[in-house]
Amino acid sequence: MKTTLRTDLSIKDICKGFVYNELEGKGLFGMAGKLTIQPEYQRNYIYKDMNREASVIESVIKGYPLGLIYFVKKEDGTFEVLDGQQRITSLGRFVTNKFAIADKDGIEQVFDGLDDNIKEDILNFQLLVYECEGTETEIKEWFKTINIAGVPLKPQELLNAVFSGPFVTEAKRVFSNSNNADIQIWSHYLCGDVKRQDYLEKALEWVSHGNISSYMSKHRQDSNIFELQTYFISVIDWIQSVFEEYEKEMKGLDWGRLYETYHNKAYDKIENSNKVKSLLSDDFIGNRRGVFEYILGGCKDNRLLEIRVFDERTKKKVYNAQTAKAQSEGVSNCPLCAIGSDSNKTRIWKLSEMDADHVTAWSKGGATSEENCQMLCKTHNRAKGNK
Repeated sequence: MKTTLRTDLSIKDICKGFVYNELEGKGLFGMAGKLTIQPEYQRNYIYKDMNREASVIESVIKGYPLGLIYFVKKEDGTFEVLDGQQRITSLGRFVTNKFAIADKDGIEQVFDGLDDNIKEDILNFQLLVYECEGTETEIKEWFKTINIAGVPLKPQELLNAVFSGPFVTEAKRVFSNSNNADIQIWSHYLCGDVKRQDYLEKALEWVSHGNISSYMSKHRQDSNIFELQTYFISVIDWIQSVFEEYEKEMKGLDWGRLYETYHNKAYDKIENSNKVKSLLSDDFIGNRRGVFEYILGGCKDNRLLEIRVFDERTKKKVYNAQTAKAQSEGVSNCPLCAIGSDSNKTRIWKLSEMDADHVTAWSKGGATSEENCQMLCKTHNRAKGNK
């Protein structure tokens, strides 16, 4: 790859004809249209969300270097930003009055409100820019090594770079666009930042069953994302078809796996929602997020709920009372051993040899309370199960 250092470009040159696309589509242009600031393989602009724009401008005003910026020179003489998109976008947004900074008196000022000499200093600030020329593979490899202004690339941002093309462009338009009206609904079930590709990553994970890289490679040149979008919407629609109301514990669950496992099973939406309300109000449930898979699985796997166990004080108190009664009656302190006919019928077990058990199973309405606790020998407790 060939690189050429340029020291003749100022902020004024870079920001000439600056266009900031609020809809986050392909675009963000400078240098009178000759510079594409956000090519397909670049992440979306994130400084605005991180309150870092002002620090870029303050560095310029103080005369601090902004670090190296890299452009890719195209065959037609135009350029794409390889590294520096966030900084250039902050500069362009400021000189076009998109945000304000505090002046020396602490007053918030947009660019046009600054003193003329300060504005001139900003516009004439020289940038250090490397022009890079090479094959697509060389450019992409270099891009992968770059840490953009202290904000490392996320895995999906890196994959977008490696597999840039019409598929990534269209996928980002749908899943990385914070102005997409559907984002509010999706945010009920997904975690992460739209602009940092977290929603796109989840959509790809679902449709590819975890093989994101292979899926993107296969579909790289596709001009539509029909399969990706259809599968994602199918998962979201299914969630809403089996649970009547949204609960905050739904956010971030592995809905793709749950869809694959349970979407062919019939459910009563109202009944499911009543179960959700009942379980979420139960103080004995340790894992509230497990409630939804527990219900989808037919309310059989109590491990998903991490039912609160009896505390040591309760176990010791019940053990002492149970043992005293058993000794007075000449039987085992395990109630199930006491009604048996083997050699353990009169055995007094140590506390360490016994487990606490719900007399009435939790799943059948039994509480995790002293009144519903009994101590059983470990063998009988394991055999009792959920009876």
